[in-house]
Amino acid sequence: MSLSLTLALRELRGGMRGLRLLAICLFLGVAALAGVGSLASSIIGELEAQGQTILGADIEMSVTQRGATPEERAAFARLGTISESVRMRAMATREDGSASLLTQLKSIDARWPLYGAFTMQPGALTNRPHGLQAAIAPALADRLNLKPGSIIRVGEARLTVIGLIASEPDQVGEGFSLGPTVLIDPAALAATRLIQPGSLYESRYRIRLDTGEDAHALAEDLGHRFHDANWDVKDSSNAARGLRRFVQQLEQFLTLVGLTALIVAGIGVGNGVASWLDQRRGSIATLKILGASSVIIFRVYLIQVAIVAAGAITAGLIVGIFVPQAVGWLAGDALPVKPRFGLYPIPLITSAIYGLLTALLFSLPPLARARRVPAASMFREIVDGARRPSTPVLIAMIVAGLGIAALAIISARDAILSAGFLAAAAGVFALLSLIGWGIRRLAAALPRPRRPLARLALANLHRPGAQTDRLVVALGLGLTLFVTLAVAQSNLTAQIEQTVPKKAPNFFALDIPVDGIDRFLQLARTASPAATTTNVPSLRGTVVAVRGVRVADMKPKPQGAWILNGDRGLTYASVLPEGNEIVEGKWWPAYYSGPPLISVEDRAALALDLHPGDAMTISVLGVEIETKVASIRRVNWETMGFNFGIIFAPGALEGAPHSYMATVSLPDAAEARLNRSVAATFPSVSLIRVKDVVGQVSTLFGQMATAIRAAAAVAVAAGIAVLIGAIAASRRARIYDAVLLKLLGATRGQILFAQALEYALLSIAVAIVALLIGSAAGWYLVTQLFELPWATDWSLVLATLAIGALGTLGIGLLGAIPALSARPARALRSL
Repeated sequence: MSLSLTLALRELRGGMRGLRLLAICLFLGVAALAGVGSLASSIIGELEAQGQTILGADIEMSVTQRGATPEERAAFARLGTISESVRMRAMATREDGSASLLTQLKSIDARWPLYGAFTMQPGALTNRPHGLQAAIAPALADRLNLKPGSIIRVGEARLTVIGLIASEPDQVGEGFSLGPTVLIDPAALAATRLIQPGSLYESRYRIRLDTGEDAHALAEDLGHRFHDANWDVKDSSNAARGLRRFVQQLEQFLTLVGLTALIVAGIGVGNGVASWLDQRRGSIATLKILGASSVIIFRVYLIQVAIVAAGAITAGLIVGIFVPQAVGWLAGDALPVKPRFGLYPIPLITSAIYGLLTALLFSLPPLARARRVPAASMFREIVDGARRPSTPVLIAMIVAGLGIAALAIISARDAILSAGFLAAAAGVFALLSLIGWGIRRLAAALPRPRRPLARLALANLHRPGAQTDRLVVALGLGLTLFVTLAVAQSNLTAQIEQTVPKKAPNFFALDIPVDGIDRFLQLARTASPAATTTNVPSLRGTVVAVRGVRVADMKPKPQGAWILNGDRGLTYASVLPEGNEIVEGKWWPAYYSGPPLISVEDRAALALDLHPGDAMTISVLGVEIETKVASIRRVNWETMGFNFGIIFAPGALEGAPHSYMATVSLPDAAEARLNRSVAATFPSVSLIRVKDVVGQVSTLFGQMATAIRAAAAVAVAAGIAVLIGAIAASRRARIYDAVLLKLLGATRGQILFAQALEYALLSIAVAIVALLIGSAAGWYLVTQLFELPWATDWSLVLATLAIGALGTLGIGLLGAIPALSARPARALRSL
């Protein structure tokens, strides 16, 4: 081994020019994987480190439409210090009534915050609101042109703005909000008179433990003790659960994309090593003539590959380390939490292992070929015939491939999804290999064109040593991935730009009093005679049992049974709502009077294996109602109307305190009139402007699209590296062809045309394959994983393919320049 190491190091002193492609490919793949893993770990690490501040407590108990009972409050108090807050939607209106905006009203007591610091921006009248005062978010001040000392109306209260909020420590832990925050105390909340029977609000009880007991264990105990009371329990170890889950899911998706890009780049590694060994033919032959065994030859070049691979992997890891800092600097305040800069060993080690296994998997075949070729043939042959790797090499390749798959599955958040992704990638790889073989056979079987240059281009696709099959696999994988991502991105964009604006109403109105619904509808018609409205009763309830089995006893809950997660929106209706279709059972008569019946959305019913006749128990305002499933409905969620997972038949809920919801569609010019009139007449009604919600969703989808574009960039870079590697691997053969054609009288333009025709034929074939496979993969990603309607922008997808095909052609022609500039005499001597 010492002799092999000495020879390897001595040869590396002459430079690593031939292994640059190996280094670039590994660097791209490892940097992408390490960056994605480090960024996700940094965000999750920050969530864990700041768990108490983000949650605002060690334990948080939240419940809707009621406060804690004396027994529940006493149980909380025994654990430590309690802070109570109430959150609800409310309209904030300027004192003169000229403008209003939906806000997130938050009432806090004197003990808030238990963790972290609440601060106001400079110029505030006092450090926190008391009595009829309010601290407001800067966004609200901008929209309503407010400043310290301004008066706003919220509900029936006139509140003085004391200043703008600089830091609200538990904002991230409270999740998605439809409007900017208005912070008040309990006295101001009582003055608004917004808490009425049927009002939708949420009470939160934050607990700061007096002892060092395990918060997670105590939270689980509280959840078990009050499992029938519809409490949502959190602790500081799982603060911001939705954000954490989103980060983890996005990390897995991007990791799988990065891993695919690394495998694509691995083909470039194989081509790069093959090209490099081709340049070392003289050195290999010399070593063999001097007595070096095949084992020593194999070790010498394996060591060199390992050294270069280690350097490329190290460089990729260094880039990955700094990705969180770079994203934090570029994204600024757009991120909910700032990524925590640091070393995250698990993603770095995982990425390094991926890189090493990939380098081993794709470097072994060319290294094995160099080991087996006799010295004499090294001097004579231009192109080596393809040979099957030896059994030990095949075993090593299989072990490396299985190691990559095992690591991807073990380290994944969702092992089944990861395994399915890898199986699909392997299937696509095999299919592309078969297609590449088929293209070679087809090119060999086609009649020879009469024109010499066309005949040469066709022959280049199937001659000995042709890179056709490798190019089809590599470029096919790269372009397929690129098309898949383009399909996903175009669908994300289409959901906002096409579907929503065409179908969405101007406003959603919430918390309309039962006795005020007619007056509200009259206000809409007064604002614009062209206004159209729909309205439905609105309640909240919780599924507590299914077929006699308590939800609290379901361990775990059935996957996809979303209607079991906390309280849900409920309504009652005599006729089937628009956009709903009965798929099992039947709808009740319009004037039904009898035992409580319900209709359940089909996906939730499938997850729970529900059928007509099954029993469900639903708790509404603490009263458990025994119901029977009458029908299963398919819901068209694209209607942008009010859709419910559970609808009651008439007769069961009318007597419960509730309110109405309504949609209002009217000309844009009438929006301000309706806003002012509703704010003046119904202070408790929340008007949600749909365009504002769409803007927030667009921001989220835009962030997802940015991540997808970044993944696509890595895939494209890997594909480019593979193409360069394939060109480099066939460099000697290209030079030989060019020299012979020059000697026969061909011009540079004719030689270039022949190669352009070859790459054009290959690009068209690969583009067609990528379009078919990528579209199918994109359909699965969009409709099954993202659960979005299919709305692909084919112009974007075809433009992606055109760019890929033209890029292939351009890079292929650039790679032909060295062959065109080769001098016949010198080239023939070197060959």
